Amino acid sequence: MDKPSLDEELKLWSAGFTRIAGLDEAGRGAWAGPVVAGAVVLPADAAIAQRLEGVADSKQVPKAKREALYGTIMQEAAAVGVGVVHAVRIDAVGIVAATRQAMQQAIQQLLLPPDFLLIDYLRLPYLATPQRALTKGDCRVLSIAAASIVAKVTRDRLMVELAGRYHQYGFERNKGYGTAVHSLALAHHGPCAEHRRSFEPVRGRQPRLFPGEIGERGVHQEESP
Repeated sequence: MDKPSLDEELKLWSAGFTRIAGLDEAGRGAWAGPVVAGAVVLPADAAIAQRLEGVADSKQVPKAKREALYGTIMQEAAAVGVGVVHAVRIDAVGIVAATRQAMQQAIQQLLLPPDFLLIDYLRLPYLATPQRALTKGDCRVLSIAAASIVAKVTRDRLMVELAGRYHQYGFERNKGYGTAVHSLALAHHGPCAEHRRSFEPVRGRQPRLFPGEIGERGVHQEESP
């Protein structure tokens, strides 16, 4: 398993930046559910690397350990923010724009406004905050890895909640991703309000209206642009 370091943060701390936010997302490739972004500002203290021992790209960390590390991150971080953009918005603007919106929401939720952004892969071109997009940043940079765990744990919990309403799709197990069981359920039941209609293989399928839903896409409020 790749072990992220504080190398990027140390260079920025030395350059005078003190509120460096790492950002990452979860759920970008799923067929259903929101895309969730995490933003984590670590204290400007090299010892934080020891206190966050085990933090890595969330995809490389087993579920039980992710949950434990999430608690540690929430305790040790100087600030944590989360952004959530739902399927209806993803379909309206596209997954890349929706991911950027989730990241902007996460930044806005930070109690400490960041003075530099370290982002996994993407840039946020409409923000004036200095930033750096890093390929495989969640594997290389500790603050981004911490953000990936915050995003993943938050999204997994949301998908478990959705499973209680849409039990047909097994969201508590597949978290909205394209598993064989999910594919069979989609073929049998059609998409629900939480499915991304712009994604294959959801596109073109007749939606199913579940009890308590209204309109074509259910009861979600769209996020502001």
